Amino acid sequence: MEEKFMKEALKEAQKALEIEEVPVGAVIVRDGKIIARAHNMKESKKDATCHAEILAIKKACKKIDAWRLLDCEMYVTLEPCSMCAGALINSRIKKLYIGTDDNKTGACGSVLNLLKDYKFNHKIEVEKYILKEECEKLLKEFFKFLRKRNKSEKKSI
Repeated sequence: MEEKFMKEALKEAQKALEIEEVPVGAVIVRDGKIIARAHNMKESKKDATCHAEILAIKKACKKIDAWRLLDCEMYVTLEPCSMCAGALINSRIKKLYIGTDDNKTGACGSVLNLLKDYKFNHKIEVEKYILKEECEKLLKEFFKFLRKRNKSEKKSI
């Protein structure tokens, strides 16, 4: 079941890749059904808060007409940053499934762990490395593309 929903998050990440956003996708599941899906939109929207997780949380809250997502699980292709981890705690997500680590800004165990190391009023179960290779592959493709593009832009100057 975890792989099924992570594949849906990967579809969202692919959408981000196609519009030259960092390819991160997220889906929120309730009672075995996807109630929200999103991908990164920071560049497109020119808004630092438009991470896949935040956008998915907003959609899920709207869908169920509540800010508490107590019976919901999130599947995300890349470990959430501190902003997104905080939003997960505040929205009361029940469980978080992560595709791969973010060794630069990850706040669910890689750089720091907001979900475990602090005494917040809500605890989130975490399961990591669902379709890890697929999640990493999209990210590697994206950053390889950026490096190549940046290199060719420098040559034309």
